[in-house]
Amino acid sequence: MSETPPGGPTGGLPTGDGENALEFRDPEKARAIADTLAEIGEELEDPPATVMHVCGSHEQSIAKFGIRSMLPDTVRLIMGPGCPVCITDMPEVDEAVALAESGVTVATYGDMLKVPGTSKSLDDARAAGADVRIIYSAGDVVEIAEEEDGEVVFFATGFETTAAPTAAVVLSDPPPNLSILSAHKYVPPAMEIVAEMPDTDIQGYLAAGNAAIITGSGIFEELAERHELPVVVGGFEPLDILAGVTRLVEMIRDGEAGVENAYPRCVTREGNEPAQEQLWEVFEGVSGQWRGIADIPDANLVLRGEYAEYDARERFEIDTASLADAGATGLADDCICGDIMSGTAEPTDCEMFGEECTPDDPVGACMVSSEGTCKIWHEYGGRPDI
Repeated sequence: MSETPPGGPTGGLPTGDGENALEFRDPEKARAIADTLAEIGEELEDPPATVMHVCGSHEQSIAKFGIRSMLPDTVRLIMGPGCPVCITDMPEVDEAVALAESGVTVATYGDMLKVPGTSKSLDDARAAGADVRIIYSAGDVVEIAEEEDGEVVFFATGFETTAAPTAAVVLSDPPPNLSILSAHKYVPPAMEIVAEMPDTDIQGYLAAGNAAIITGSGIFEELAERHELPVVVGGFEPLDILAGVTRLVEMIRDGEAGVENAYPRCVTREGNEPAQEQLWEVFEGVSGQWRGIADIPDANLVLRGEYAEYDARERFEIDTASLADAGATGLADDCICGDIMSGTAEPTDCEMFGEECTPDDPVGACMVSSEGTCKIWHEYGGRPDI
């Protein structure tokens, strides 16, 4: 693996910690990088090059700053399974709803409330009187448990970025009335699965810089070697993304596989090793379903047996039968979130987009989360090309 100097093909980016974010939004540098990208794009042997980013925060920046409008026609940038709320499976939501309806306090991140389960969301359960709390960090659940006499369940969702803080809570000798309903996921195995899907035709990955802060960029080396793909770790400012995509396309042009780090001001090859130790001390990866995508080996994070006392699935008999009996709505059967997160469809390919499915009344999880492609595109008026 090599570290990509922010100069090189990218027009020269600032790299130091603490520099003003506006430095990474410089229009002249953005145009210079876009010009370089256009030149590289003209040299592709088999255009267009399809590159996938794996983070809802990337999609937010791409839409907000109109980055797709700066890409040449020879480069296609799509979003993969990078929204943690979107890939939380329906039975996992059902478990949280069933626990809330049984009388325990359920705490989770705000985006999870509207995500539809088989027949209800946590928002529905709360409207019917269940005690469902919104938290902003894993540490908040400890405070809630300390204040409550009854049982408190943390419906813990998200990728390694949020799984590591959850692990820290478990290791902090939390209150005995707190338990964890883990729906945490681990991204690298999902990237492997998507890379193997013939319809996606992925030629390179722009990996999420926030997850790589925990795991390190080196985590992608086996994937890059196995699939003979370039993987570039990218940050979230416009110049970060343009620089990452430019390096990806350059590697595709040159037939070069491997991992490069275009976010060196935050990401190292090794990552945050103490956080990794806590993560893997508490969790282990097991096979499990990612909503609408596939059953993915080793990609669902569950508490290890040593920490079963904090595992809500061990502490409670979770009865989701009544929710399953109620059945999903007919509209849910037509949702194409799975295809969107696999990179084989765009939100505007869905006939319900902006019609039956809106942020106020979402059918699919992609329309719920602020990191979901459908909600982002809806916010920016459709396909965010400008």
